Amino acid sequence: MSSSDAEPQRRRSDAERNRDRILIAAREVLADRAAEVSMAEVARRAGVGMATLYRDFPGRRELLETLFAGEVDDLCHAAEKVSGSPGEALVSWLRRFALFHHSKHPIAAELLRHTDAADPVFGSSRDRVLAAGRPLLVAAQQAHQVRGDLGLDQVLDLVLAAATIRGELATSNRSSRPRWTGCAGDGTVDW
Repeated sequence: MSSSDAEPQRRRSDAERNRDRILIAAREVLADRAAEVSMAEVARRAGVGMATLYRDFPGRRELLETLFAGEVDDLCHAAEKVSGSPGEALVSWLRRFALFHHSKHPIAAELLRHTDAADPVFGSSRDRVLAAGRPLLVAAQQAHQVRGDLGLDQVLDLVLAAATIRGELATSNRSSRPRWTGCAGDGTVDW
């Protein structure tokens, strides 16, 4: 391989590192309620120029969609990695789903400023989440660890309702079981 062949590879890895830094910075800006959510602030925190930012993300909407899709990807991959009995695996993933709801909320809220809830990015994401979690629910139902008459939509709605109770998610230690999981599980899941 000549040195000229190695140059494009180095640029691609540099570009990938810049893209990752931009995504990390954008998550930080969105999480920081006091910060101005602007492309300039994202570029500043990422340590890149505006041209680099706009090369990867031509507009704010593209950046937000990428962040949102990344959160959905993480949640879907988590469904493949949970362990334990079928009921434990489902509960573990449901806890991750509650954290997903918390982390994607600022991204979704900002994205909704540029589109509406009918945007395919939201619908396709929901379909992907349901497809990822459904095998966990079915396995737990077949093991008689979850009521058989529940659909995943119902279980996720229950988790979302419980996760939005003020203070619960914010005060729960990730390593400990949030208080709402026992309440949400009564009669639904054998926690």
